[in-house]
Amino acid sequence: MSKKTRQAPQEEHADESWLIPYADLMTLLLALFIVLYGMSATDAKKFEEMSEAFSGVLTGGISVLDQNALSSNSKNFNSDNLIPKDSSEGLMRKTELMRREQENLEGLKKRLDNYIKENGLTTQLDTQLNHSRLMITISDNALFDSGDAEVKPEARKLAKAISAMLEQFPDYEVVVSGHTDNIPISTSQFPSNWDLSSGRALNFMKILLLNDKLDPKKFSSTGQGEYHPVASNKTSEGRAKNRRVEVSIIRKYQEESKTGIPAINMTSP
Repeated sequence: MSKKTRQAPQEEHADESWLIPYADLMTLLLALFIVLYGMSATDAKKFEEMSEAFSGVLTGGISVLDQNALSSNSKNFNSDNLIPKDSSEGLMRKTELMRREQENLEGLKKRLDNYIKENGLTTQLDTQLNHSRLMITISDNALFDSGDAEVKPEARKLAKAISAMLEQFPDYEVVVSGHTDNIPISTSQFPSNWDLSSGRALNFMKILLLNDKLDPKKFSSTGQGEYHPVASNKTSEGRAKNRRVEVSIIRKYQEESKTGIPAINMTSP
């Protein structure tokens, strides 16, 4: 009789599907320890940020890297009104402010020009409006005696008139600067043209500030000496133009070129 061949019973294998996520976890942990080892020479702040980043990945939360990305994106917005600084609305607002400022400065210039004409001061005063400021230029002989820094009594009327017109610009910076010609001066009171120009600017500013409606914090005076001439010092006419006091109302809003540098001219002087 033929013998029946018995087949050996197949061995049952345990379910090994758990090895896949286990291997993935081990890989992540290995990568984590390699990174931590490589960062052992970095500073504590970077170590903490990287640790939190990995923690966010493993827990499904928002990591420091994600927070930094959100923070970076938020920098493009105005925190006051959540409107992008470079948005069309922001540009329109700035354009409107510049337009209003231009109208106000043009109005003040017109008032000053009328005052100059009505009082016969066209040879002693001048106004210029450009991209950065409205500047009132006053000849030194309208304000001071030769070599002196005391404002003439009759010139105080002019200073008071200018100060009254400045009342409509209470938030604007005003700079009073003194200038001389290049002829040296050396007296006990004024050892140099620096001293003379500084004294003249300061004294004229003090008279402007007798008007208690003006804020002294917005005013400053400076002496420029002989170093910013507007005419040649080789002639008496040129030297007379260089001896002057300038009262400048500084613009708040200035037109910028495409490069971000203030444009050379917004309006003609």
